[in-house]
Amino acid sequence: MGVSAACRMLGLNRKTAYAWRHPGWRQAKKVRVRERQRLWREQDRVAAAARAAAVSGRYLSQHERVRIADLVRAGVSQAAIAAGLGRSPSTISRNRDPGSGDYHPYAAQQHAERRRPRPKTAKLAADPGLNAIVQAMLDRKHSPQQISRRLRRDHPHRSAWHVSHETIYQALYVQGRGELRRELTAALRTGRTVRKPRRDPGQRQSRFTHPMIMISDRPAEADDRALPGHWEGDLIIGERGRSAIGTLVERATRYVLLVHLGADRSAEHVRDALLTTIATLPQHLKQSLTWDQGAEMALHHEFTLASNMPVYFCDPHSPWQRGTNENTNGLLRQYFPKGTDLTQHTPQHLAHVAAELNARPPHDLDWDTPAERLAKFLETDRVATTP
Repeated sequence: MGVSAACRMLGLNRKTAYAWRHPGWRQAKKVRVRERQRLWREQDRVAAAARAAAVSGRYLSQHERVRIADLVRAGVSQAAIAAGLGRSPSTISRNRDPGSGDYHPYAAQQHAERRRPRPKTAKLAADPGLNAIVQAMLDRKHSPQQISRRLRRDHPHRSAWHVSHETIYQALYVQGRGELRRELTAALRTGRTVRKPRRDPGQRQSRFTHPMIMISDRPAEADDRALPGHWEGDLIIGERGRSAIGTLVERATRYVLLVHLGADRSAEHVRDALLTTIATLPQHLKQSLTWDQGAEMALHHEFTLASNMPVYFCDPHSPWQRGTNENTNGLLRQYFPKGTDLTQHTPQHLAHVAAELNARPPHDLDWDTPAERLAKFLETDRVATTP
């Protein structure tokens, strides 16, 4: 009879009958399960090794190390090897034999892989003796820098005890590395229990890759408004920041130029629009331009190179340093109210608005209009230059 028929006749489970007929079946199944689990663990290990091999490009690969060794044997200089691989010369010099100068690529790779895993055990956590000395010195009100220097001086031959002051600060402040008692922070001069960033959170970071020239370096003649040619600039922003108009005001005459930007106020578009606008001016009216630190002037160096007109930047949160421009922008809001779409205004309309402003006689010009005052300067220059 078959196994199934016999089990039905006797009322047995098939697995029970199979185990009776094959006594080692269950043990063999356990072995197969253990083997399958071992294979899974091996696969996980291989996958982990593959992930570890795919490390960041900032680390040397095995292939690069072999290439370094070949070039070293060929007599190529360290600087040339670094230039060819796009690495620092100090990266090439590391792991070279001090005596022969040979480079051992496989030993160097193994050494790097052993050092790479994170997190690492901190020195103060791994050495109870060092930990006790540092704690005792902190109790005596020594600063971390003093402790670091004294450890090097008092124990010159124990390099494991040569810790930096940053290591001590991290043991006090950094969560997960608090090998020193937290109450020891009271022994520090500041008495802080948390670390304070060096940078003020409210301090503005530079938005530009090219260095700015600050308003403190602007020529004195621009401050006293004695000669024309020094301009202040800014943007008027439209509804939801989706449109803008550039404004330029000459400091001595209050003469206004409006720059059509439409819906694009990127640095490239602002640069090109400003160059187009000031191209109509004679060179002696292109002395300088003062702007705030808006991202639209990120290409200020390219504007200066093309126009021979230096750009000076105001200090952060200091709109009064461009007071003439700020006042003019307030007047322009009569024509371009806040919260409106500025793309509807054509370049011709902007020229018409600028002409109206330049025809207004302000008190600070002794009731001359900006157009009249600018014309006087130009006429004076023409007479002075006529033979």
